[in-house]
Amino acid sequence: MSVVNAALVKQLRGKTGAGMMDCKNALVETNGNIEESIDWLRKKGISGAEKKSARVAADGVIAVATSNDSGALVEINSETDFVSRNLDFQLFAKNISNIALKSGSDIDKLKKAQYLDTSKNVEETLTELIGLIGENIVLRRTVLLKNSNNSIFSSYIHGQVSNGLGKIGVILSIESNGDIVKINEFGKKLAMHIAASKPLAISSNNVDPAVIDRERKILIEQAKDSGKPDNIIEKMVEGRISKFFSEITLLDQIWVLDGESKVSKIIELLKKELLCNLTIIDFKYFVLGDGIEVEKKDFATEVAEQINN
Repeated sequence: MSVVNAALVKQLRGKTGAGMMDCKNALVETNGNIEESIDWLRKKGISGAEKKSARVAADGVIAVATSNDSGALVEINSETDFVSRNLDFQLFAKNISNIALKSGSDIDKLKKAQYLDTSKNVEETLTELIGLIGENIVLRRTVLLKNSNNSIFSSYIHGQVSNGLGKIGVILSIESNGDIVKINEFGKKLAMHIAASKPLAISSNNVDPAVIDRERKILIEQAKDSGKPDNIIEKMVEGRISKFFSEITLLDQIWVLDGESKVSKIIELLKKELLCNLTIIDFKYFVLGDGIEVEKKDFATEVAEQINN
């Protein structure tokens, strides 16, 4: 019987991204054979995927893909950042973002879509990947922008771990009759701005009235504490609403690349330079793990849980 040493465990972990204890057990069961251990982990993972699905997955990647007529974002979560560097995980994420270009913004539809030229769908392939890697992996959400006005699609990935994969993803559609190369260059810069400034809407006209109403009520209550008369309070609130729009609407935000001009001004200057029209049609962005509650544990607890799994 082969000796299962630390070097073998490390080698198997590097190939699969599976946990140390899972790797050790696999090597013991297969007499130290790496390839058989990979198969053992996959089989074990497929049968144990339900157990792994209970674990919180808040890491992973945002994947972005664009084509001539669409742009897609997908968030795929894992339990640890280590998995985001696993080549099998990265390949899966890239493939899923390309499939999402055709499946739309419905996550259930994406899960049921055929995975490449295999006989499996995306969800079945995901289950196999969980078995291979040994961590819970969640296909959390997706969104698609589709061409309806001869749009030019741009994208940006922040915190990139591989081409098209990172921690923040942005897709953007622009309608313009200008030079495509220059519009694409601007589109990437604008996508970078969106990643940094995280606007909620293109302009004040696109902001949900319920959001404005809520903000106005909060500002009114704050202004009342000043003891000023109602007519002054009304002017104070409207001024603060304008400031609110400058923070949350893309066209009113300050362009991050110069720190001075509004985005709307930058667009006007570009239109004059290229003698073209240019309209921002839509944008979407995902921030990895946004909204996922993660239980904080001390290091000793995490080690104990790893040993017991």
